[in-house]
Amino acid sequence: MALAAGCILGPAAAHAQAANEPAEPKSGAAVQQESQAADAQASQAATAGDASSSAAEGEQGREGTPNASAASDAAGSSEDAAAQGGEAAEAPAQASSEEAAARVKAAFEKEFPGISLDHVKPTRFAGIYELRIGSDLLYTNERVEYVMQGSLIDARNKEDLTAKSLDELMKVAFDSLPLESAIKQVKGDGSRKMVVFEDPNCGYCKRLHQTLDGMDNYTVYTLLFPILSPDSTVKARNIWCAGDRAEAWRNVMLKNQAPPNAQCETPIEANLALGRKLLVRGTPAIIFEDGTRVNGALPKDALEERLNTATAAVGR
Repeated sequence: MALAAGCILGPAAAHAQAANEPAEPKSGAAVQQESQAADAQASQAATAGDASSSAAEGEQGREGTPNASAASDAAGSSEDAAAQGGEAAEAPAQASSEEAAARVKAAFEKEFPGISLDHVKPTRFAGIYELRIGSDLLYTNERVEYVMQGSLIDARNKEDLTAKSLDELMKVAFDSLPLESAIKQVKGDGSRKMVVFEDPNCGYCKRLHQTLDGMDNYTVYTLLFPILSPDSTVKARNIWCAGDRAEAWRNVMLKNQAPPNAQCETPIEANLALGRKLLVRGTPAIIFEDGTRVNGALPKDALEERLNTATAAVGR
């Protein structure tokens, strides 16, 4: 797996439980009465006090000991109640995933005052919810009894679900980007396109352009994004105001030659605002034509693959 490197600008639905109502045990009166009759015949010579005592014991037996048939009936009633309780408990979970997500959001924001969640959605795992705060993903259950930060892995399918969610989260509509505010460089037929947020003092941006120098058939739109130092803003302005912006940019990236001072209107502030909106936190931030993005410079093979994949995707 190829790793990107860049210059950086310095956290379930609870399982419903069935409401098992205990079944009322049936009286074993018939059996106890028969027992009492037998005892009475065998103990006719007993005193009235003994007979009274036997009757009292029989009364206790009627209250406390059901027969086997009654126990079986009670067990069946308990199973039916459990099944009915399970169905009743399951209904709210099926009612609305949006309602469940809203409950998680409310519980989290109550537990962590001052932190607002941008989005909550259930994962493919029962009881686990994905929370988004900006470009950060967290996980919790419906009652917010724990919060986990890190990668959620589908062990069975060997899939990083967090990375997949982040890829979707960070997608950008290529046509929505201000290409007129970018420095455009075309090589070969220019068929493979990408937009890159770049700082003129970024070493990894220079590495990216060294890689591009050995490639062909691409168009690069550079959005000046000076975030590393005050000098970055000066250089960005001078590059944009140069007579040949593309040449001035190549000189900085490939030859480390700063352009002469120049003054003009620039789109730099608008680029910075756009970068903040798109959660760009470092340079280079590459956006491919299919909307996918990479934060950092890629090795040549990985960059070729991403460009080809993106071009094929928009061509379908």
